[in-house]
Amino acid sequence: MLIREATTEDWPAIWPFFHAIVAAGETLTYPTDLGEEEAQGWWYVPAPNRVVVAVDEAGEILGTAKMNRNHMGNSSHVASATYLVDPAYSGKGVGRALCEHSVDWARTSGFRAMQFNAVVETNTHAIKLYESVGFEVIGTLPEGFNHPTEGYVGLHIMHKAL
Repeated sequence: MLIREATTEDWPAIWPFFHAIVAAGETLTYPTDLGEEEAQGWWYVPAPNRVVVAVDEAGEILGTAKMNRNHMGNSSHVASATYLVDPAYSGKGVGRALCEHSVDWARTSGFRAMQFNAVVETNTHAIKLYESVGFEVIGTLPEGFNHPTEGYVGLHIMHKAL
């Protein structure tokens, strides 16, 4: 698996799984009816932030990550990231590779920490992955997310010192 910078030419391959994940409404705080043009604008963040794709040997896009400053001003030393893995490649190490890549990016870019602001507490696979990479839950917003089948569930704030 190779992780490389994303280009706008990658968007047609990203959009189908991006749309499916967002429309399911189970893991991200994005509007479930988010349109393609707006989604692309939200995902492709400008430098010094970064967007990457994970690809296989044939160049097939397996997943993508958006890495950015979590806050501005006197809190701009904290990074964040969002990951989307094509469900067809779930459980094959794509999420782990993207997460580890983003931690390396944040560290080499001079960030002092990474923080995930809204990890849905029912997203247990992601939470387990993040904890295995060194993140910890430092707080939970009770009923901060209206899950389509579980109802109101918590949103974890997760942190990792770099």
